[in-house]
Amino acid sequence: MGEAVSLTLKLATITTIILLIVGTPLAWWLARSKAWYKEMIGAVVALPLVLPPTVLGFYLLLLLGPHSPIGQMAHMVFGHNLPFSFEGLVVGSVIYSLPFVVQPVRNAFEAIGTRPLEVAATLRASPLDIFFTIALPLARPGLITGAVLGFAHTVGEFGVILMIGGNIPGETQVLSIAIYDYVETMEWDKAHQLSAGMLIFSFLVIFIMMAVEKRMRKANT
Repeated sequence: MGEAVSLTLKLATITTIILLIVGTPLAWWLARSKAWYKEMIGAVVALPLVLPPTVLGFYLLLLLGPHSPIGQMAHMVFGHNLPFSFEGLVVGSVIYSLPFVVQPVRNAFEAIGTRPLEVAATLRASPLDIFFTIALPLARPGLITGAVLGFAHTVGEFGVILMIGGNIPGETQVLSIAIYDYVETMEWDKAHQLSAGMLIFSFLVIFIMMAVEKRMRKANT
């Protein structure tokens, strides 16, 4: 049980960091770009919101498998196949949780408007300066929301994790898989303990996120 908890927290932490690094510039581009294909990219990013996790997990298995070019490159880098490994879980979690980070961050960037950015540009601020000194601080509530949602969503993943990681104790058996395993073996007490913990965790995440957003809205006004 302890291994599943520590593995879940490790997976959620690494995934959230990667999501913020990848998702923040992507959200900025989606918010500011005028390219005609922008919304097509946005739709691809949002696919995990409506796509069944088993479908996403199945195609990730094909994409990361040993017979695919990406899978062969990953084998050269990591020394093993990505499916049924912790690294594979990270890849699957990043893709599956990406819209939960990109969307709130994109909304925060769009809410800034063009006026502060135009004023900074008239003061000869470079695009990078505008992004780091104007856009990011003003979008902080969206960044916090995205980070919290990305972390919490990764903690609660099941379908994608089961498809791409299986159920290997100490390697890919996260909390959601451990609960499923305990139910299958009729270990109801252990399943109840983990499920109750997940329920309390989910409530606290939502409560804290709402409290932080409310406080930041008051600070901004």
